Amino acid sequence: MKWVSPWRLRRMGILGMNCRNRDFIGSYNSRHLFPLVDNKLKTKLLAEEYEVATPRLFFVVEQQHEIAHIEKKLEGLEGFAVKPAKGSGGKGILVIIGRRGDKFIKSSGAEITVEDIRRHMSNTLAGLYSLGGKPDMVIVEDLIQFDDSFEGYSYEGVPDIRIIVFKGYPVMAMLRLATHASDGKANLHQGAVGVGLDIATGRALKAVQFSKPVTHHPDTKRPLNEIQIANWRDMLLLASRCYEMTGLGYIGTDIVLDKVRGAQLLELNARPGLSIQVANGRGLLPRLRHIESLKPRAHRTPEQRVDYVMRTFTRDGL
Repeated sequence: MKWVSPWRLRRMGILGMNCRNRDFIGSYNSRHLFPLVDNKLKTKLLAEEYEVATPRLFFVVEQQHEIAHIEKKLEGLEGFAVKPAKGSGGKGILVIIGRRGDKFIKSSGAEITVEDIRRHMSNTLAGLYSLGGKPDMVIVEDLIQFDDSFEGYSYEGVPDIRIIVFKGYPVMAMLRLATHASDGKANLHQGAVGVGLDIATGRALKAVQFSKPVTHHPDTKRPLNEIQIANWRDMLLLASRCYEMTGLGYIGTDIVLDKVRGAQLLELNARPGLSIQVANGRGLLPRLRHIESLKPRAHRTPEQRVDYVMRTFTRDGL
């Protein structure tokens, strides 16, 4: 691994964990608001209240005894996602894309039984995937049908877009592409590909896997520099609206592009990671300080904020 000096990191504007925690999460995120994003069910219900598009909720499982007859609730559902309400990092998410007889087909193509689903739900309720191992709830929601523009760019999983939003301004974005190494999950730590996106246009800037540069998807071999996100401004608007929805000043918004419903909010994160800087090849700090320097309420609406960053944070600028 190549060593980079602290001086060079500062010159690149790299945001470190201590600075993130102190100057941004600690200063702009009130702790009493954290449950709104730490609990995916609360986030989903809040999104519905604020009319922010999100995958349809089928049902919630709160008690172990509900699992005994879960097959009745799953009747008629060909595709669905099972998630822990308090999970993080993509842990505990089970995606079913179809059925074959009495078996359920995972996004990887593997078949599982209803007993496997019961076991997974039971583990979820017991807190196996939750933050701090606390008792949890199970969310069963509609399956995302990813947009055709991503065909060949993701392997055994739905690609998503992480957009960092500061004081309502989208400041940096990356596309996360599932791989065989990541087991179909869009999680960079598990081996997904991160593609930095130009905030002004939605075009690919560079791509990394395990923090190393890549030019093609490791499984599908598609060139990554050709990626252009359709309806990019709509993506940024959805992310920006999450500021008013939550009251949190520094958040990570995870968005997917459904081929029928368009941009959909998957979840929010009050402590977004820093690897987005590696995928973009530039630091977050100059953009965050720039937003801090703006006059209060200089841009009152999501539309004004999005138009401002699309003009200001260009490929060759901040």
